[in-house]
Amino acid sequence: MSPKALDYESLNENVKKVQYAVRGELYLRASELEKEGKKIIFTNVGNPHALGQKPLSFPRQVVALCQAPFLLDDPNVGLIFPADAIAKAKHYLSLTSGGLGAYSDSRGLPGVRKEVAEFIGRRDGYPSDPELIFLTDGASKGVMQILNTIIRGEGDGILVPVPQYPLYSATISLFGGSLVPYYLEETANWGLDINNLRESVAHARSKGITVRAMVIINPGNPTGQCLSVANLREILRFCYQENLVLLGDEVYQQNIYQDERPFISARKVMYDMGPPLSNELELVSFHTVSKGYWGECGQRGGYFEMTNIPPKTVDEIYKVASISLSPTVPGQIFVGLMVNPLKPGDISYDQFIRESKGILESLRKRARIMTDGFNSCRNVVCNFTEGAMYSFPQIRLPPKAIEAARRLGKVPDVFYCLKLLEATGISTVPGSGFGQKEGVFHLRTTILPAEEEMPAIMASFKKFNDEFMEQYEDHRGYSRM
Repeated sequence: MSPKALDYESLNENVKKVQYAVRGELYLRASELEKEGKKIIFTNVGNPHALGQKPLSFPRQVVALCQAPFLLDDPNVGLIFPADAIAKAKHYLSLTSGGLGAYSDSRGLPGVRKEVAEFIGRRDGYPSDPELIFLTDGASKGVMQILNTIIRGEGDGILVPVPQYPLYSATISLFGGSLVPYYLEETANWGLDINNLRESVAHARSKGITVRAMVIINPGNPTGQCLSVANLREILRFCYQENLVLLGDEVYQQNIYQDERPFISARKVMYDMGPPLSNELELVSFHTVSKGYWGECGQRGGYFEMTNIPPKTVDEIYKVASISLSPTVPGQIFVGLMVNPLKPGDISYDQFIRESKGILESLRKRARIMTDGFNSCRNVVCNFTEGAMYSFPQIRLPPKAIEAARRLGKVPDVFYCLKLLEATGISTVPGSGFGQKEGVFHLRTTILPAEEEMPAIMASFKKFNDEFMEQYEDHRGYSRM
């Protein structure tokens, strides 16, 4: 009897090729242990509210009123909700065709897209066109839409930084393309070497791959670095010379924990460089409400903006977006609230600033606690988290540990992370899930656990790591460095 369409052996091979480490073996084991009653600290995914971050009051008040518009007719509404939240809810409801339960345009609500364009114009100093902005269910959906448009088959390659966020490797596999890695340099604080980029492209072309686009993640995930203006200029020049689309994953632009390298968008640097590059280089930039001090992952609000993309291509992207009818409308309202924030003098402004600054200041402290904690551990080396939400320490595994892992058929850093999970309940992601150089091992953890819990978590990690190293080192001078 021939296999049915949904029998495993007859599935689309691209689906079977997809690997997504953030929800992979470690996460599944952590979920099992949690069901058995073990306390698990899920640091495997950048999910701020799941780790105790409180939602910002004002946007939740606005969306609550939009979700339950009958409250606006209640004479006592002003006793519960501030006047500016009431006004904002009325504003967003007026942009819809029937409230939050009605489909929007497949590109998103025109009024919200206009607010996004105004935000980008203020941020970069160059105007933006709302017709070239699409609202999406989080940034991930936007990335998938654009990669689906670019990839024609396995002969098409996408340059992706390694270590990389597995959204890219998984999506490229799903759409049948080829991932072309370019390695970030850990000893240079995860900096980018343009010569390495050139070598990656030349190597891909020697295998018959047509490199079509380049991804940058700024600030970096999982590596936490912020790209300098000089680095961005090099990248933009390279993409222009090589005729590549640049995909700028800028979802962590609010998450900056140092003052030396503030976030600057690829779009701003491109326009600063002037013609012909600024008129010709194709750029797509992504942002979301899931990160920053918002952390509204479950609301699924995001957008992408297209620069120098031909009108016929924009029409094709719109056509494909129309298949899904509409991005989630509450998510769109959150995007509007993010890009059109409260202003000094607004009733809720002081509380909003207090809450958002408190979150960012705490994240800055947690980034330092975690980096220092990892660097105090035996055979662990960690760069400072300049931005984003993650630490990505290198774990210098002793040969005996590597051998023990291989005997069990495990990748060495998966072996280490599983042992860490079983001993401490800390659920991380092994570095092999993001890509890394041969013979080098890492793990990724978020910096999101509550500030007051962070010292105990790091003490628990240190105790485990010291015992692990004691068990597997041969005490013949195996070096931390």
